[in-house]
Amino acid sequence: MMKKILVVAESIDVEDSSGTKGRVALIKNLYKAGFELQVYHYTRKIIELENIPCHAIKENRRSLLFFLSRLERYLRYWFNLKVYKQIEQAFGFSFTLFNDRNSIVRALNKITDFDPDMVLTLSKGGSYRPHHALLKLPGWHSRWIAYIHDPYPFACYPRPYDWVEPGYLKKRKFFLKLGEKASHIAYPSKLLAELMESYYAPMRGKRLIIPHQTFESDTTAINLPAYFKNNAFSLVHAGTLLGPRNPRSLIKAFQKFIKENPEAADHSQLIFIGRKSKYSKEFKEVMKVFPQFYSTEAYIPFSKVLAIQNNAAVNIILEAKSSISPFLPGKFSHCIQAGKPILLLGPYYSESKRLLGNDYPWWSEIDDEDKIFAMIEELYSNWKSNNSQCDYHSLGKYLSEIYLSDQISNL
Repeated sequence: MMKKILVVAESIDVEDSSGTKGRVALIKNLYKAGFELQVYHYTRKIIELENIPCHAIKENRRSLLFFLSRLERYLRYWFNLKVYKQIEQAFGFSFTLFNDRNSIVRALNKITDFDPDMVLTLSKGGSYRPHHALLKLPGWHSRWIAYIHDPYPFACYPRPYDWVEPGYLKKRKFFLKLGEKASHIAYPSKLLAELMESYYAPMRGKRLIIPHQTFESDTTAINLPAYFKNNAFSLVHAGTLLGPRNPRSLIKAFQKFIKENPEAADHSQLIFIGRKSKYSKEFKEVMKVFPQFYSTEAYIPFSKVLAIQNNAAVNIILEAKSSISPFLPGKFSHCIQAGKPILLLGPYYSESKRLLGNDYPWWSEIDDEDKIFAMIEELYSNWKSNNSQCDYHSLGKYLSEIYLSDQISNL
């Protein structure tokens, strides 16, 4: 008999963040693997997942915490009084988070028709609201799988992302308690698990690796945007460029490729898909003088982004210049599913590189312009000879409901 899993998710709206896309793919693959699910989510709007019972948790708008959270917001917007740092320094978290936690706890306490074998908490960003809520429900601690998608708090991030935020010690205390109370700690990445266990001793011995999932997605009927040349040598980076993800060497290498291979100019392009970033101004200048380059800033539906990735000649994963990248990017599974070469630009010690293998041919540090140029030339040569497909069979299995089912069923 398959296990019953209660999923408590911060959001199941795939359009709100890359993190939510990964969480929804995980939920869908749990269902596909045969588990009986109930999903309670704090998206605060009605969203349905096919064949999966979903319950939207309502925000408690009558509490003192709600009033205090709105007062803080109004002081910030109306009078430019930024008191949130003092609030977090004193309490560790915002009044909004405390009210959201209590709203989730109240909803979960009302469940009477579903007795789960496991409770899986899924979050996004740095809030971990469902995890805060489960700490208030000790009756479920022995069945609790706490999914940790990123290092926490920010002081635990590797450079250059690390910084000490207000209320750091209370945030750390929260994760120490989480590590103590949860039955299992799930991570999308082995390197992330090792990093978190180095900071939090209570998490050791509770490790469960659940990578970002592949999923069925038919994008053949989706119209591709006018700026995307189908059947061209298209290099695509999908996702917002956080500051340390510096694309300058990649752009220079591609410009050099076009200059030294002029026959490729008419059917080659480098595309960045994502919201506005610190590089947007530079991108606009490059677009004026280099027609093979294009960058978006407007919102693009997830399904259309997937269609572009599936039709690209090469998909790009760009990570920060660092000694290590313990993150498994959410788009890693999309790139694997597309079956095209991945141009991986990041540290030597990287979860993406670990999964692709030490002998993976298209990896470089992000600032090695000469190596990136040489790899683009090789990828172009392969594309011209119709030799661009990649065999990701073993990785596809690792990122699918097959491996997921094994991990959960063996608990």
